[in-house]
Formats: sequence, structure tokens, C-alpha cells
Amino acid sequence: MRSHDGQFSDNRPIRRTAQEKRKLLAELKDTLAGLKPHASPSLRTTLTARIKELEAELAAERR
Repeated sequence: MRSHDGQFSDNRPIRRTAQEKRKLLAELKDTLAGLKPHASPSLRTTLTARIKELEAELAAERR
């Protein structure tokens, strides 16, 4: 089935405000802190990378 213009399935990044990014960052940090010791190392790496990416975006917006 084809997507219509403007649908999320158009493979475009979701635009978030700075407030939404801060909320997502807090949620990701909580998720990372709450992971069990036996959680996948790749999951930890992915979460850490996304946290760093969001922190960089927020730092760039503050300038």
C-alpha cells in the first residue's frame, strides 16, 4: 500500500521542539538507568548514542 503525502511512513525525521527533546532525553536517561544488568550491550550503545545526539542538538539550539 502506498503512503499519502505527509504520513509518518514517508521516511522523514520527526520534527520536535526543544521542550519535546528535553522530555525525550529525560525518558531515555531513565530507561538507560533502569535497564537490567543482562540487557543487550547493543541496546545500551544505541540508547547512549541517542542521548548524546539529543544533548548535542539541544546544545546547538542554545547557541
